[in-house]
Amino acid sequence: MLQQLLWLLWRWCPLCQVEQASQVLAFWFSETLPRQWFAKDLAFDALVGERFQGLTRRAIAGELDAWNAEPTGALALVLLLDQFPRQNWRDTAMAFAGDPQASALSLRAVELGWLEAEPEQPRRHFWLMPLMHSEDLAVQEAALPLFEQLTDPRTADFGRRHRDVIARFGRFPHRNQSLGRVSSAEELAFLQTPGSRF
Repeated sequence: MLQQLLWLLWRWCPLCQVEQASQVLAFWFSETLPRQWFAKDLAFDALVGERFQGLTRRAIAGELDAWNAEPTGALALVLLLDQFPRQNWRDTAMAFAGDPQASALSLRAVELGWLEAEPEQPRRHFWLMPLMHSEDLAVQEAALPLFEQLTDPRTADFGRRHRDVIARFGRFPHRNQSLGRVSSAEELAFLQTPGSRF
């Protein structure tokens, strides 16, 4: 009963939602170092899970969709849908559970001009990450000019590498085991090459 009451209070408290979105952004862009964002670090994964797993589950369940009404909340939602699941549930299917929602939100942000209006390059980078993570070749192709225009050369290069994998296989082979997909002989050979797992 108490949890339901707290949930209702939170649901109808816009200031509470703004505060939570601000906490997500402060954690990712101020409290952590860029080298932590992409490293496989179980201690960092545990920290993300401890602080944000509940909120991440709620985002995936669609309970935080109201956050997408403005850029600050929407970027926090992108992190909860795209980046935090990769820390919370590394090497499992749940790591990719928020990808479709994150990709749609990223494309919406492009349409609304939120990316071009964002002055900070790291934030533009994470606005676009769901497109890099997409297994849809059309999305990958559309994202390349955005990476070139709105991020740095290194990120744009990673965008091209991701697109090349999707163009070749139609999916990311390094996800196959986590998603219960059978890998082809060509994919297995590819996975033995350096850098194939990003």
